[in-house]
Amino acid sequence: MDDLTKTAFLNRPDLHVETEGEFAGWRTWSRDNFETHTGPFYHRMDDEGRIQCAFRVKNKHLNGSKNVHGGVFMSFADYCLFAIAGPVLQGPGVTVSFNCEFLDAAHEGEMVEGSGEITRAGKSLLFLRGMLTSAERPLLTFSGTIKRVKLRSLPAAGSA
Repeated sequence: MDDLTKTAFLNRPDLHVETEGEFAGWRTWSRDNFETHTGPFYHRMDDEGRIQCAFRVKNKHLNGSKNVHGGVFMSFADYCLFAIAGPVLQGPGVTVSFNCEFLDAAHEGEMVEGSGEITRAGKSLLFLRGMLTSAERPLLTFSGTIKRVKLRSLPAAGSA
């Protein structure tokens, strides 16, 4: 990843940089109310330019069996897709395909981490795959496709 791409990825206006606690220095998006409410989920870029994602399991993430709810895993994996794609995506996108396999449970207090890779980046579609882990224990594998989208401008006031 070149320095210009890295700088643009790290300095987006919709990113919030955590300033305290165990995620100090990690980033999260401020634009997505669902992810903020469900998570919070975080990501950062390591020294080699790889994207690392993580969240700490709280009681609100648990299902009736006291395991992380599958929907939380899926939401976090989708967050990971966009964090991993960010340096290449360089703009808005939507998930058009998402697949996952549940491998193990996670419990309150655990750190869930996500990592992955872009397997192909075309003009309009990006293909990715990754894994969620806790203490190197595989929890979920996932793959997905993101479609680049152009922002549409709203009609001017008073026009039909």
